[in-house]
Amino acid sequence: MQSSLLTRCTFPPAGSAVTCAVSGGADSSALLVLAVAAGLQVTAVHVDHGLRPDSADEAAVVERLALRFGTAFRAERVVVDDGPNLEARARAARYGVLPADVLTGHTADDQAETVLINLLRGAALPGLAAMRPGLRRPLLAVRRGETSELCTALGLQVVDDPTNRDPRHLRNRVRHELLPLLDALAGRDLVPVLTRQAELVRGDDDLLDTLASTIDPTNARELAAAPLALARRAVRRWLAVTHPPDPAVTHPPDPAVTHPPDLAAVDRVLAVARGECKAAEVSGGRRVSRHRQHLVMSSDTAHAPSPARAAAPASE
Repeated sequence: MQSSLLTRCTFPPAGSAVTCAVSGGADSSALLVLAVAAGLQVTAVHVDHGLRPDSADEAAVVERLALRFGTAFRAERVVVDDGPNLEARARAARYGVLPADVLTGHTADDQAETVLINLLRGAALPGLAAMRPGLRRPLLAVRRGETSELCTALGLQVVDDPTNRDPRHLRNRVRHELLPLLDALAGRDLVPVLTRQAELVRGDDDLLDTLASTIDPTNARELAAAPLALARRAVRRWLAVTHPPDPAVTHPPDPAVTHPPDLAAVDRVLAVARGECKAAEVSGGRRVSRHRQHLVMSSDTAHAPSPARAAAPASE
């Protein structure tokens, strides 16, 4: 079974040293097993969020797994208080103690869920493209059921995390309620359909990004003359690249959990490029203004945005 699964995995070349995030669940346990089968030098890292009384015991499960398959092991502990946005805060804390190139056990089912979650949140094409396949997510073409079957076949003890059934988290409701309902309505398993859609969208998204990369977002005349879809992409990339780094973040953010500038901010910048406004406020206390057909971004906090005014009319 391992050999058939490996043909669909995207691991780095044999002999590469990798770190695998292993919670002890079936997906991440299968990740470790398959990484070893692929000939990689694996370090398994378990992150304890301290959210449940028995969560520390799960590190011992992962340590035994690492010992059985001859990998290195490291346990990390982070402090995450219960409350609003728990899932996002736990994810941020987890990635904060993991290396930037960590391998994760995301599967095709996770990919399908991500498409639906991003759709519910009103995401544009980059969001509907979902997670990008590659070395960091080598199991994206593997089904969740297959990881469970592998663990059962090997007699592995896996962790059953009750938070994966907590309806407070949107992903859990998509997984246990929305996807089964959509499967029933469609009369078929929609995970392959949604992952295929993400792949198609990803191709279109990459093409538009390539076309948008030829536009200088600081050239007001060029920006105003460009097709709206490409102009928005050029501005979004400019705002993202020039966003001031958060001094509290000491680890590169995971691409799956970062968020692009919102559409309203992008359109305010385009209004400046068209001469409809003198300047516009964007995130991070930044201000975009126009000088002789050139857009300039400054961090002048004296121009803090107010609820009533995000852009200064050109007539002022």
